[in-house]
Amino acid sequence: MQKNKTAYFITGTDTDVGKTYIASTLVKHFCQQGLQAVGMKPVAAGAELVNGRLLNSDVIELIKASNVDADLALINPYVFAPAIAPHIAAEQAAIKVSLDNIQQSFDALQAKADVVVVEGAGGFRVPINRQETMADLAVKLNLPVILVVGVRLGCINHALMTAGSIRAAGLNLVGWVANRIDQNMPAIEENIATLKAMIKAPCIADVAWGEEPQFIDF
Repeated sequence: MQKNKTAYFITGTDTDVGKTYIASTLVKHFCQQGLQAVGMKPVAAGAELVNGRLLNSDVIELIKASNVDADLALINPYVFAPAIAPHIAAEQAAIKVSLDNIQQSFDALQAKADVVVVEGAGGFRVPINRQETMADLAVKLNLPVILVVGVRLGCINHALMTAGSIRAAGLNLVGWVANRIDQNMPAIEENIATLKAMIKAPCIADVAWGEEPQFIDF
């Protein structure tokens, strides 16, 4: 891979589908290719106070995966203690999440790195304030999107709706990941085959329970 500046926006079919696991492994993947790669979590809800700073566990995983030294405030511009919807956590803290501020942090990270992997919070349409959602953030940053599909009952509907929403926003869905989060799901192979047939983007990784993703063509 040539050292051109690039970035990706990682979204999911829902919360707890493995976005951080996939995002951090993708960062490691780029590092192993000899690139300077960094993860970014613009908005995080659910954090503990450590040495006077709020730290979110997803952010910690992204930092561990990165090989770029960057300030925490750039990697995670907005962090809130309660593990609730980000816009509600922000309102409780009397803070409005600003897309312009996130854009500035992203630009600063991109100046330091070859690749920036931006992880959203929750699903693609999760609000970040009363007017804007994660979709608006992806549009603001104008990034190609990678969709993490949590393979469990109901995933086909969630995946197709999310893929449609990404395209409706005018964004490029460049790939998706089948993350087998329910190892006891019946007809799992048939479900994944259906997803591969119906999502109009390549499956860049099919991740078995407890295994490391192996990314294809990335």
